[in-house]
Amino acid sequence: MSNPQELRYSKEHEWLSAAADGVSTVGITEHAANALGDVVFVQLPEVGDTVTAGETCGELESTKSVSELYSPVSGEVTETNQDVVDDPALVNSAPFTDGWLFKVKVSEEPGDLLTAAEYTEFSGS
Repeated sequence: MSNPQELRYSKEHEWLSAAADGVSTVGITEHAANALGDVVFVQLPEVGDTVTAGETCGELESTKSVSELYSPVSGEVTETNQDVVDDPALVNSAPFTDGWLFKVKVSEEPGDLLTAAEYTEFSGS
């Protein structure tokens, strides 16, 4: 799967889908999901939590390791994907669709997010 063109990407391998209402969806890339291996546990921020761009806000545990989850933007968490908490394998099987992690009302978007082409070059995927 190629990296969807409409998304923006962080160097920590998260993706961001911006919406007109200022609420963006966050997930991890297929590259990150493949590197992690089979995800068996997902810890997400709580609704109402404030997240900061580049800071940890949760973790993903796989059969190989535990990886921190970083927020690509700053803002308030408005929704979490309970389906991923209940079935962490969605992160591996559908990282850009059903495997999204949380939604955030963006207060600040950093200028260092990558386009799909830039992320593909950066990650080699």
